[in-house]
Amino acid sequence: MHSIAIAGMGRMGSNMARRLIAKGIKPHVWNREPGKLPALAAAGAVTAATLTELTAGMKGPRAVWMMIPAGEATEKLFLGLLSSLEKGDLIIDGANGHWRDAARRAEKAAVAGIEFLDAGVSGGIWGLANGYCIMTGGPEAAFRNAEPFLKALCQEGGYMHCGAPGAGHFTKMVHNGIEYAMMEAYGEGFELLKASPFGKMDLASLARVWNRGSVVRSWLLELAQNAFDKDPGLDKVPGVVPDSGEGRWTVEEAARLGVPLPAISVSLFKRFRSQMKDSFGDRLSAALRREFGGHELKK
Repeated sequence: MHSIAIAGMGRMGSNMARRLIAKGIKPHVWNREPGKLPALAAAGAVTAATLTELTAGMKGPRAVWMMIPAGEATEKLFLGLLSSLEKGDLIIDGANGHWRDAARRAEKAAVAGIEFLDAGVSGGIWGLANGYCIMTGGPEAAFRNAEPFLKALCQEGGYMHCGAPGAGHFTKMVHNGIEYAMMEAYGEGFELLKASPFGKMDLASLARVWNRGSVVRSWLLELAQNAFDKDPGLDKVPGVVPDSGEGRWTVEEAARLGVPLPAISVSLFKRFRSQMKDSFGDRLSAALRREFGGHELKK
């Protein structure tokens, strides 16, 4: 069995390390900012100040799970690991990166004799207690080598080998696209309720009722109930919904393959709209209404 390290102690990485510890697996951990390491050491992890120290302190064969933001940071970490690992070791890319980047990294790792898996990780901050859901892509042998860690991290039946390199991140991309549309549907439905003659209804109670046997019950609806319990009118929550990339890539792939995704596409564009305080397009629409109909401009 490989020894395991997690590189990146953000909300996800640190909780994954803690879950491994709870399951009897002692991980090695590294973080770009060392301030988070003492708490992990106290919990039972083996900490390292540098990547060289991280890999040197592990027994072979070694598996290093990358859990830092996708893009340039992950690429830099990947290249650093390629130079410090050896044949037979394993790199697992757990960032929400583009599937084509994962496929490219798998080819580069294979040249060096290093195994590579791309792993889409879902479960958020609740994964520590409830277990994660993980979708992987890469060679079957690499998946089998990672399976002891997947079993420890996930709910029973909560992990899958999805196919060739890139399949894990592609599947997670689609997963997040679906998530966008589901969140948008709940948002629109509750907004209509709020605007209706029955807008003073207890929305937390309604979410609770809908989660008791209705066809729209889900974990997202449970989280909506939690949010309404904390802040019934969501007055403390700014209405800005960032997009981290996966929704864009889902829509781009749909356009490339000619697959219609109307609900997911609209939910992505609604996220863009939420980030615009005063849209130029909206200003033009208001100006046109004034020009053709004499409609008063609203402040």
